Amino acid sequence: MRLEGKVAVITGAGSGLGRQCAQLFTAEGAKVAIVDIDSDRAEQTLKLVTEDDGDAIAITADVSDKAQIAAAIDQTVEHYGKLDIAWANAGIVSRGGAATLGIGDPILFEDMTEEDWNDVLGVNLTGVVYTAQAAVPHLKANGGGTILATSSAAALVAYPNIAMYCATKAGVNGLVRALSLDLGRYGIRVNAIAPTHGMSPNFLLPPGSPVVGMSYEESAGPWDPSVSPIPLKLQRPPSLSDNAKVALFLVSDDSAYISGATIGSTDGGTLARVGMWFPQDLNPEPIA
Repeated sequence: MRLEGKVAVITGAGSGLGRQCAQLFTAEGAKVAIVDIDSDRAEQTLKLVTEDDGDAIAITADVSDKAQIAAAIDQTVEHYGKLDIAWANAGIVSRGGAATLGIGDPILFEDMTEEDWNDVLGVNLTGVVYTAQAAVPHLKANGGGTILATSSAAALVAYPNIAMYCATKAGVNGLVRALSLDLGRYGIRVNAIAPTHGMSPNFLLPPGSPVVGMSYEESAGPWDPSVSPIPLKLQRPPSLSDNAKVALFLVSDDSAYISGATIGSTDGGTLARVGMWFPQDLNPEPIA
């Protein structure tokens, strides 16, 4: 097993990619602290993990509160005795951003409030800083380890109606590069994944919404690659599992010499193309 004997903290593990990876990491031998602001969701993830004989604990914490995330990581080390992996995965979209998927109405950039900015900044970037700060002393004591952050394709290319979200995720990429230099001497690797497709719609939905245990593409109905804008044409949609496997690689010893990188996970070539339509994109012929 690729994470045998490892101890991991995953924030935002109550749903979506975080939940998927709590299950995957424990199946690969890790002991996992499931951290989420929503205690019910964290407990639901814990139940799924323990039903598969995984070893995990559930902790409620708001990553935008430095004391709370520090206490969560300290609790993990107190319970399991060490820390090998800290994954700052929790994230939220800026208000009005769900309109991109036809949920609610968009909000003009100039109408966004200071509270809007502080909310998305607090979780998406400050929360990564606080998680890393809390983890570093324990990783040093461990003789090294891994910090992983969840960035986004929105840090590499722009999406409409979510400028604040894009800015915070771009900040994550800069933080990862800088920390890889500062922490490498201690044997601590720092990387990020930037999912493009295969993510849960939960982070776009209001708090308390039912957990959607599948990707946008899986939940949208029958998959037809011929009408998908993804250049890579496969006979199945991208999934949470596709992103989870990239995260597993980056926290495992298989990536022992990778640090300072942001990997565009599950993009299917989307990030390689220019932002325009080509004739083949408009071809309705089915893919063989």
